[in-house]
Amino acid sequence: MSGRALRAVVAAGLLDAPRYEVIPTASVAEKVCDALPPAATVTVTASPTKGLEATLRLAELLAQEGYRAVPHLSARLVVDESHLREVAARLQEAGIEELFVPAGDAEAPAGAFADALSVLVRLRQLERPFARVGITGYPESHPRIGDDLTIQAMWDKRLLADYIVSNLCLDPRVVAGWIGRVRRRGVELPLHVGLPGPVERAKLVAVAAKIGVGESSRFIARHLAFLARLGTPGGYSPERFIEKAAPALLAPRSAVAGFHLFTFNQVAEVEAWRRALRERYLAARPLAG
Repeated sequence: MSGRALRAVVAAGLLDAPRYEVIPTASVAEKVCDALPPAATVTVTASPTKGLEATLRLAELLAQEGYRAVPHLSARLVVDESHLREVAARLQEAGIEELFVPAGDAEAPAGAFADALSVLVRLRQLERPFARVGITGYPESHPRIGDDLTIQAMWDKRLLADYIVSNLCLDPRVVAGWIGRVRRRGVELPLHVGLPGPVERAKLVAVAAKIGVGESSRFIARHLAFLARLGTPGGYSPERFIEKAAPALLAPRSAVAGFHLFTFNQVAEVEAWRRALRERYLAARPLAG
């Protein structure tokens, strides 16, 4: 039964062209270029420690290499309207056509924008300088925002965005329930389901160490449950997640567009897993009726 579920997900094309999320470090551009096919969609996170500059530089570099680079424009890191205009112009100059707008992890806003909605509104007033704009969805409770408010925020942003990416969640039942809640609320945007690849705990901690002491502690705290389940018997497995989430992922009403792969900069390992899984089930005999 589990193999059948995986084959169905592969047949539906959910692993064909995923989004790959990376963290801006010195070596990650080389890792992307070595592992990912040209024109792949690569999203670049932003953090309070490194600021937007590291995100913008990496996005520009990836765009030059032919990738569909999608920088995260964390609302709380944007100082004011002038800063927003400057960032938008810079990204347009680099040929970047897509933007992802989360609220961001900064404890306090750097300036005028406290949430993603305020940035989205301003981008619309700037005549939508980007062809596509994505927003975050929260299957699990947000540390600072109640569940009902996160769904309400998604409703408020639905006319200003083009798709939703679900935040990291390891429980397929929670993700399935969240997809149902989003659709019952009347939010019709395509969903990209966040999925960690088969990453190694030691390498994950090493990545955390590279992004700065303060940010590292926040990174580890934010992903503590994930770290605890890596490498343990019965712990996290992307295949197991897909198997259990398959009914929700494949339901027509869910309108799941594909996966958003959290690579934690283990780009080659995640891409090798994706290709192997896809090829294995494409080569398998067709599903029985």
